[in-house]
Amino acid sequence: QVQLVESGGGLVQPGGSLRLSCVASGTIFDVNNMTWYRQVPGKERELVATITSSGSTNYADSVKGRFTISRNNANKKTVNLQMNSLKPEDTAAYYCNANLWARGERSFRDYWGQGTQVTVSS
Repeated sequence: QVQLVESGGGLVQPGGSLRLSCVASGTIFDVNNMTWYRQVPGKERELVATITSSGSTNYADSVKGRFTISRNNANKKTVNLQMNSLKPEDTAAYYCNANLWARGERSFRDYWGQGTQVTVSS
């Protein structure tokens, strides 16, 4: 059974940094894109950053130049999000998403982590 486990959230002051990690476990044959989303209560979940299996990246305009997504090239099952120059408006629950092919599935599908809270406040 596939699990995505996020870590690294917490409370940080404005201007500070945090690093989120997400590890996919289980019998996984291949992984496509891995993506970080975030959600604030009462609002829709929004894409923060995504990285393809070949390493191409894409970012929301609101985080460009401040956040960096990276991936473990050895096994492609770990994705990180380095968040610098954090702002109060970055406060949200951050979710990891992976499009992957696992045992028992006929093709690739999306899996989600349980989320990790990031709070930016003085």
